[in-house]
Amino acid sequence: MDIKVIKGDISYLDDCEVALVDSELGRRYFSQKGSARESLEEGFCKEEIYVAIDNDNNCKGFVWVITKGVFHSFPYIHIIAVKSENRGQGIGKLLLKFVENECFKKYSKIFLVVAEFNLNAKILYDKIGYIQVGTIPSLYREGITEHLMMKSR
Repeated sequence: MDIKVIKGDISYLDDCEVALVDSELGRRYFSQKGSARESLEEGFCKEEIYVAIDNDNNCKGFVWVITKGVFHSFPYIHIIAVKSENRGQGIGKLLLKFVENECFKKYSKIFLVVAEFNLNAKILYDKIGYIQVGTIPSLYREGITEHLMMKSR
């Protein structure tokens, strides 16, 4: 399956919402009906979302990158999600590599946070060179600690 990453537009909203809502991240942070959609609409409006598509233009997942989201100086990977039927196929890794290739042209660091419950994502980030630089208790939800991770070029 050939997958490429392109700048997303609102036509991918439904697929991105499905990918997000049907994930542990979505269940924990976007459980209120419509909240994922509302958030994604903002990301598309700001042109910060990239989608992974196949040869038939089917969306497999997405990544939302806020270019100067950390200290108004460095890119921040806000959300990454892959549709459940496409997980384990390297699409998340492909999305991350795309972001890194684009961002490291201009920036020396990339940041993200990963929740303590999201062990598989944390393992992936560790494997591809992100290092934990801190923890933030109750950042998005009371009682859930986020691990602040950074990758340098």
